[in-house]
Amino acid sequence: MSTPEIVPIGQLPPLGVVPKKMHAQVVRPERFGDPIHSIKHEEIEVPEIGPDEVLVAVMAAGVNYNNVWAALGYPVNVIAARNKKGEPEQFHIGGSDASGIVYKIGSDVKNVKVGDEVVVHCGMWDRNDPWIKAGNDPMFAPSQIIWAYESNWGSFAQFCKVQDHQCLPRPQHLTWEESAAYMLVAATAYRMLHHWKPNDVKPGDVVLIWGGAGGLGAMAIQIVKAAGGIPIAVVSSDDKIDFCKKLGAAGVINRNHFKHWGALTSDINKAEVFTEWTKSAREFGKAVWDIAGKGNNPKIVFEHPGESTLPTSVFICETGGMVVICAGTTGYNATADLRYLWMRQKRLQGSHFANDENCRDLNQLVIDKKVDPALAHTFKFDETAQAHQLMKENKHPAGNMSILVGADKPGLGRKG
Repeated sequence: MSTPEIVPIGQLPPLGVVPKKMHAQVVRPERFGDPIHSIKHEEIEVPEIGPDEVLVAVMAAGVNYNNVWAALGYPVNVIAARNKKGEPEQFHIGGSDASGIVYKIGSDVKNVKVGDEVVVHCGMWDRNDPWIKAGNDPMFAPSQIIWAYESNWGSFAQFCKVQDHQCLPRPQHLTWEESAAYMLVAATAYRMLHHWKPNDVKPGDVVLIWGGAGGLGAMAIQIVKAAGGIPIAVVSSDDKIDFCKKLGAAGVINRNHFKHWGALTSDINKAEVFTEWTKSAREFGKAVWDIAGKGNNPKIVFEHPGESTLPTSVFICETGGMVVICAGTTGYNATADLRYLWMRQKRLQGSHFANDENCRDLNQLVIDKKVDPALAHTFKFDETAQAHQLMKENKHPAGNMSILVGADKPGLGRKG
């Protein structure tokens, strides 16, 4: 059988037959800026794979903020960063979530075979890194990077290139687009809630979840509930309350009912400022008690807004509890009243994506139908730029989003 030059979007070549070129949504440095202008449909040569790599025919791709940053060229020009490492490509293909079918494997790959249906997680590292070879947590390895942000060849193309360990079994009760929607945010949330022992979520633990209606928050609510905890979601508007409750939130707080947000200044050392701020923070804490019961402070605060919320998170966290943070969507210059941190022996823990074990355990929760992808909207392939523009402008729907690539219409792929 001759190798085709390229196949149309929404179609697949015969299993194992890899075309010379593929359709891709591409970012180039000369058009950095808003995603609606910087992400363009192009035809690109299909990449070659190495011994420990897998070529996956992408059926659907998940949308997350990685490719907004890549499109902007800020805070990092990811193309220039890779060029400094010797990678020649003057373009970036994003997409750090995928569902698809294995079409080609490297000579050392043993965990998947051609024809396997997989979901892909976005943790990458060099298998020859001494830290990795010593059996340590790969997320602390010097070589660790995020696929399709710090690397190229992501899922906004007909084929993506990944390392073998990134491939996990696709939950057969989900559609292709549902399968593509959850892994990045869900595995991030899983590590935040289960990895940092002894501050892992346990039955009966109150967990406060910022951004409960977003992709991360929607996953965190379900993970806490699956562990027997009490998830309390924080949202920005009342129209998101029902969404969170349907996912299992024990209660929902609208943060816009409170006014004390923002970074602390040195004025907090003035008695009158300290008294006023503390009064406002306690009003927010009372809203938690109204749901969980008086005296039941959060054992874990699930953080990612950062600058505007961290002072309150540190304040309301239970003695000996943990504030765990994976982002700074409202800013990186976070502050806290350290008296509450050290006197109450609280933990402030950074967390970044997940290792293979975290991803496997999270994926099993999805397979067991304890975590739903919370897919909110599915876009066509040529709506990739539009989807990311909506995300940049915070106009995207509650939950997660996917883009069809190899699947020609929504609803395909569900078998169980």
